[in-house]
Amino acid sequence: MIETAALAGFFAAHGVWSVSEGETLIPLVGYEQPDGERGMDRYLKDDVGRSAQAAQEALEGNDHGATRAVLVADAYLAMDWGRTDALIVRAVEHGLTPGTMELAVPYAPPTDTSPFTVYRLQIIEVTGFADQDYDTLAEAFFAGVDSHEQAAEVWHAHLDQS
Repeated sequence: MIETAALAGFFAAHGVWSVSEGETLIPLVGYEQPDGERGMDRYLKDDVGRSAQAAQEALEGNDHGATRAVLVADAYLAMDWGRTDALIVRAVEHGLTPGTMELAVPYAPPTDTSPFTVYRLQIIEVTGFADQDYDTLAEAFFAGVDSHEQAAEVWHAHLDQS
């Protein structure tokens, strides 16, 4: 779970970096091979929904034979204060002890009157991992965020913990 959460954090940070200038994220699947090598594919179709579906199919199909993989897609999330933009992060651990986690990183895109803002991580669902300690998951996730130096700088500069 720790390695998968860290990979999720790394690619979620990449997604935050991508949307920080106001653009919609092209859905991506980041993956880690058994030898530790990482890669990333983007899925651009004729609309965002088809792009996200293609990325989901690639995640489920494990096209690269990866040990673990992460889908990051731009979506909306219902929060206490209303609907907000969010990066939905789906992470999969493949192999003998498979597991999945779904997380969300709510954010506000920049406008003429307000800056880009990243809100607190939302843990939606974790399944299949023997240890489902959410504090450990969050710690590993943010270690992954911090490992993407350029994106972590953007994330931390625009973080609103409220």
